[in-house]
Amino acid sequence: MPRAGRCGCQATRGPHRWPRGFAGAMSPLGFHPLLLVLVDCWASVRAQAGATLAVTTEALISTEPSPTTSRPALSPRPPGLPSVPGPFSGPRPTPVTDVAALCVCDLSPAQCDVNCCCDPDCSSMDFSVFSACSVPVVTGDSQFCSQKAAIYSLNFTAHPPQRVFKLVNQINPSVFCIHIANYKPAFSFINPEVPDENNFDKLVKTSDGFSLHAESDVSFTTESGSPNPAKYEYGVRLQTSDSFLRFPSPLTSSLCTDNNPAAFLVNQAVKCTRRINLEQCEEIEALCMAYYSSPKILRVPNSRTEVPITVQSIVIQSLNKTLTRLADTNVVKQVLVEAGALNICTNVVLEVKYSLTYTDAGEITKADLSLLLGTVSNAVVPLQQKFEIHFIQQNTKPVPLSGNPGYVVGLPLAAGFQPHKGYPFWFCGEGRTMNRYGQFTILRSTAEQDCFAIEGIRTPVLFGYNMQSGCKLRLTGTTTCPLVVEKVKNLLKGQSFPDYVAPFGNSQAQDVLDWVPVHFVTQGPHMKDSCQLPVALVIEVKWTKYGSLLNPQAKIVNVTANLISSSFPETNSGSKRTILLSTGVTFVDVSAPAEAGFRARPTINAKLPFNFFFPFV
Repeated sequence: MPRAGRCGCQATRGPHRWPRGFAGAMSPLGFHPLLLVLVDCWASVRAQAGATLAVTTEALISTEPSPTTSRPALSPRPPGLPSVPGPFSGPRPTPVTDVAALCVCDLSPAQCDVNCCCDPDCSSMDFSVFSACSVPVVTGDSQFCSQKAAIYSLNFTAHPPQRVFKLVNQINPSVFCIHIANYKPAFSFINPEVPDENNFDKLVKTSDGFSLHAESDVSFTTESGSPNPAKYEYGVRLQTSDSFLRFPSPLTSSLCTDNNPAAFLVNQAVKCTRRINLEQCEEIEALCMAYYSSPKILRVPNSRTEVPITVQSIVIQSLNKTLTRLADTNVVKQVLVEAGALNICTNVVLEVKYSLTYTDAGEITKADLSLLLGTVSNAVVPLQQKFEIHFIQQNTKPVPLSGNPGYVVGLPLAAGFQPHKGYPFWFCGEGRTMNRYGQFTILRSTAEQDCFAIEGIRTPVLFGYNMQSGCKLRLTGTTTCPLVVEKVKNLLKGQSFPDYVAPFGNSQAQDVLDWVPVHFVTQGPHMKDSCQLPVALVIEVKWTKYGSLLNPQAKIVNVTANLISSSFPETNSGSKRTILLSTGVTFVDVSAPAEAGFRARPTINAKLPFNFFFPFV
């Protein structure tokens, strides 16, 4: 074994006691320890480092890495074999650590990783959207006193922005560092010898046994053991007859990436930009309607049953933003038209909306598509496209929410009634509808203001909106009071007046105890020989701010409905009479002022020994 070089210090002979962990790092298994240069040699090391000039290259868009040799991992040594490798292992390779070729943030093959300045797949266009280098410095072994370091940075003042690469000599400030390695091959793993017909007998004698597998056996085992799912699971990409359903999305930049797959049960709505040459718009597949409507989705993964995509609607948008819906849903191709000095391309895909229906067994049963086609000119290039995809479970009806959790101003109040004691709790409305716009309503004012003409026409009660409406009721003297009172009550309250109102916009129907009851109050004078006719229904909704001060949520705490009556004399003279009926809704904020809360001051619970103050006490 050759002796280590010296830097001007006399090494002391005799036994040495190396610190624990330090010797393990300096002396790999089966090799001699490395020579360390300590404090006395540090001055000479800094003198040598000062004489070394940093090598700086000019601003580059890409760096050509030096070729490196792949090193397979060393397999565990079988028990009983000597630590020093035998002659069958062959010559050990010289370790090569080229920091200019190392890139630890390059995780995507053939694609540019965001903020990875050492990625060779990144171009100047990618650098323009970088914020900083995620790995600015790449170094080798930090235990060496002097080592090469690759420094990356971005020059945003250049147009386009460029990557700046520097290769410098980095000095380790620690006095405990490796200055000279007396056996450099110890820093590399052993390159295992591949068995062949010449060395097979020798390897059998030196090894305690191994097994060889043919490639066909390995592939057969993998295929037989891999699961073959018979249904789609969450996040699994949707398969088509040729590959997968493509859903263009922006990845590292705002540009559209067409190879992004659509995932099962992952609702998405994205916008991306596409740079196109308007003169070649007829040849670009991403602008064609057939590119999105022609794929056939597999019902389940790896099946032969295909679900075609059905075009539900096609809307044409002109240059002045006017919309026209086409009567048929046949495939329309984009056409390049020359209008004088202006070139325009018609029937270009601007918006794509997928609606996929699935079952609880993970099967795709229906695929609908809605398209927005438009006209593009040189003034709107680059082109912005919008893509949406959402999944709907079969035999289910989605219930829209009025907030999550608190009410949102402008959305209708969720209301319901309880026909029997306890469960179930039904939403109210005409025909017990789930439409929240028909659950809590008042009269709708019209130009005629005829109560009988607008009977059944209601307007929803919207949260935060104080509303008032009315109409005129024309009565004759022959109409009896009980009949008029019942008719007017139905006009003011509607067919299904709710008994309960949801406290939050997302309250569930089964949470009966959380719902707020509607207090119905009747007011009016009591006079003899007169008809107590309801003339107004005034609804007062009290709400409060609930939750944190940073994000308060609107919660309804009380609802009161006042039915106001008026006295009219009963006459049978046959004269006509006109009565004004009105309904109104008022929202009252009853929020208590927020009070800042402070934690109690900490108390010191110190337990001292009984003789702590001896001999003073």
